[in-house]
Amino acid sequence: MKKIFYRGFLLAVVFVGLNTINPVFGDVPPPPPPPENGTGGNVPGGGAPIGEGLLILTALGAAYGSKKWYNNHKRKIAE
Repeated sequence: MKKIFYRGFLLAVVFVGLNTINPVFGDVPPPPPPPENGTGGNVPGGGAPIGEGLLILTALGAAYGSKKWYNNHKRKIAE
């Protein structure tokens, strides 16, 4: 009985998954942006600067990693 329920559930999941994913691929792609918008290419977001955001994320990651290392190092010394 358990095997029949499992197969039926798996079949229902596959059937629902295939029926919900298929319509997603039916859309036509959006038209390209007009050439006079100043992006210099057909990229989403245009020429948005991302350098400052990457620098901030890198600094925050380094600070978080060093704090984790310090706490771990302090705990090992106490033992």
